[in-house]
Amino acid sequence: MNGWEPAAVFFGGLAAGTINTVVGAGSLITFPLLLAIGYPPVTANVSNTVGLVPGSVSGALGYRRELVGQRNRLIRLGAAAAVGGLSGGVILLAMPSKVFESVVPFLIALACVLVLLQPMVARRLERRAAAAQPGKSEVGPGLLIQVFLCGIYGGYFGAAQGVLLLGVLGIGLKEHLQRINAAKNVIAATVNLVPATLFILVADVSWPVALLLAAGSVLGGQVGARVGRRLPSAALRAAVLAVGILAIVRILAG
Repeated sequence: MNGWEPAAVFFGGLAAGTINTVVGAGSLITFPLLLAIGYPPVTANVSNTVGLVPGSVSGALGYRRELVGQRNRLIRLGAAAAVGGLSGGVILLAMPSKVFESVVPFLIALACVLVLLQPMVARRLERRAAAAQPGKSEVGPGLLIQVFLCGIYGGYFGAAQGVLLLGVLGIGLKEHLQRINAAKNVIAATVNLVPATLFILVADVSWPVALLLAAGSVLGGQVGARVGRRLPSAALRAAVLAVGILAIVRILAG
């Protein structure tokens, strides 16, 4: 990296950390940015995953008040997410890079669709919250399987996995929306941490990129937790979608 690129990566990490905490699609900012700088897709994905882990943890800690009383369920859900995240990371590294490069536009398009659906998911969760009885829900096999599958997606690519998790947890848990979002942040951090550990051990990580993303995303996680509820979500979604669409165009154009 040279010139403007380190600053762009840092501020991209800051934006991603904020968006991941509030919406859950920060990789749609940072992954296309790394592609634009010139990193190959797999290296960009691996470095992005490693770099955003501290931001995921930061965002989860920022919601610690809403995590009170959720320890037991998060242990079970976190275990399913960890196995899924490891599986997704193994699939990414085991398959030829050409496969990942060919499916990246479709994965970004899927992430964009999930971001578009996020307001509908949030409205439905708000309606359920009115009749919620906090702490009365059970973590059954169905929810564990769904979280495991979300973990596979997150370990393989990860953009907008937070939106997927919000939908899954909102259906499976009778909780208020902010407590569901807090649980989502912990599970997403778990999903990111496990494949990131694998990538550090066996994959080609660009450490300058990962460290800049980490620094920015830690700050962004706190911004998202503290002021994210007051940020205009429509503007955040519009920015994420614009970057995602530009990334698809760039990749398809070669």
